[in-house]
Amino acid sequence: MLTNEDIIRSLYALAEASSKDTDRFISLFAEDGYFYDVPGGRKYYGKEIGLPVDAMVAAFPDMHRELYDFYVKDDVVIVELALQGTHKGDFYMAGGILPATGKRMDAPCCDVFHLKDGKVTSFHCYNLPSVILQQLGVLENLGAALNRG
Repeated sequence: MLTNEDIIRSLYALAEASSKDTDRFISLFAEDGYFYDVPGGRKYYGKEIGLPVDAMVAAFPDMHRELYDFYVKDDVVIVELALQGTHKGDFYMAGGILPATGKRMDAPCCDVFHLKDGKVTSFHCYNLPSVILQQLGVLENLGAALNRG
């Protein structure tokens, strides 16, 4: 039987640009499970759970999550990681669309998972949009960089 850490490692592998499988990613969630993009303030349920994965790979076709540390306690898994990739596609944000900059990001992130009976019941992603936007070279003048059409 897989451990909770094994399940979460599988989840990350399915979100990698080189091996992305959105349907299998979604299948690791409980029926009422969700993905919460904490800085964006949006929760995704059901088939929508795969939207953030697809969006990141579309914006960063070489998207990689460098996994640093896992902390496991019963049905809770916390992961320290970095989001890494080159911005080559449209990056959809609450305020508009950021066209490709060609720049690379390597942004810290922390994810918190709750599991029950081998399925993810919640995934809270604490990424740092300010760091990502700074690394993409648009933080200082974000309004001018966004397409709002």
